Amino acid sequence: MSEPEKTEPVREQQSVSQFFREAWSQALVKVGAAEDEASRVLEKAGELAGWGPEEVRKLAAEFTLRLQSQRKEVERSLDEGVRRGVARLRVPHRDDLEQLWRRLDRVSERIDALTAKRGKS
Repeated sequence: MSEPEKTEPVREQQSVSQFFREAWSQALVKVGAAEDEASRVLEKAGELAGWGPEEVRKLAAEFTLRLQSQRKEVERSLDEGVRRGVARLRVPHRDDLEQLWRRLDRVSERIDALTAKRGKS
């Protein structure tokens, strides 16, 4: 098999992988932006409620802990969703593809040997 033919399934796998990486990156950016916005809202609420800086810091720390916990849960959910999605697509692993290419190379070598043997007969 020629090299371009071998790399086509790898390219497809890379584009699926790239898609999930980009989707994950965008999700994290959006979660980060939501956390920043929540922090700004909390500061404004503290100002409007007449809370002192210490009270705002205490509430911000509690809020941050809750956000971190929820973020971890969102990350776990996204990871699991990606795993389930990839499993449904039945995307082969790199090792599976490499094993398949090795087997095809061996078959190709056998065919070449048989063809050469027939040519000598």
